[in-house]
Amino acid sequence: MIGGFGDAEVFSFHATKFLNSLEGGAVVTDDAELARKMRLMKNFGFTFYDRTDYIGTNGKMNEVSAALGLTNLESMEDFIVVNRRNYKQYSEELSGLEGVSLLAYDEGERCNYQYVVLEIDDSKTIVTRDQLMEIMHKENVLARRYFYPGCHRMEPYRSYFPQAGLLLPETERLTNRVLCLPTGTGVNEDQISTICGILRMVVDDGATISRRMSTSAGDGRQV
Repeated sequence: MIGGFGDAEVFSFHATKFLNSLEGGAVVTDDAELARKMRLMKNFGFTFYDRTDYIGTNGKMNEVSAALGLTNLESMEDFIVVNRRNYKQYSEELSGLEGVSLLAYDEGERCNYQYVVLEIDDSKTIVTRDQLMEIMHKENVLARRYFYPGCHRMEPYRSYFPQAGLLLPETERLTNRVLCLPTGTGVNEDQISTICGILRMVVDDGATISRRMSTSAGDGRQV
C-alpha cells in the first residue's frame, strides 16, 4: 500500500491533488526517530516553549487548510464516483478517434480516476498536441500538458545536464504527446460532450487545421 515505501513517503495536499487542503502535505514513516526529527523540523526545532534543540522551519499546516483537508477526506468517495463517471464518459465519446488514446485505468484496482490523460499521435491526427491544446484554450477548455516540460529541461538540471534529452527518449516522446482534460466535480456531462465534440472536429479536419495554424504562426496572425 502507499505510505509504506522506503524510509519515508511525502504526500502533497496542493489544490490540484485529489485530496487537497489548498496547500500543505504530509510525511509518513514507521521510523520513530525520523518522525521525532521531522516533528521538530516543522516547528522551528522547538523542544519546549523557548528552547530550540534541532534545525527547523515553520512547516506547520494552518487551521483553515487542515479543516479543508478533513472536509475533502469526508467527501472522498463522492469525488471518486464523479471522477469515474467523467472518465467513463470521455472513454465512450472518444472511442475510435484515430490518433487519440485515453490512458486506461486497471478496473481490477481501486483508484481515484484523478486524471483524464490523452496521448496524441500527430502522425495520425496531423494536428499536434500543442496545436490541439491551443485550440482547446481558445474554446475556454483548460487542457494541460501534464507533466511538461520534463524535469531534465528545468533548472538546475538543464544546465547541469544539457544533453539529458538524448538519454531520455521515452520522456521526450511523452512530454510532447500527453494532454490532460478537465475533470472533477466542477465538470458536468454536457461540458464533457462539448469537449469531446471539439476534439473530434479538430482531429477529423486535422490536416487543414494544422496547415492553417502553421501558416498563421508564420505571419503572426491568429486563426
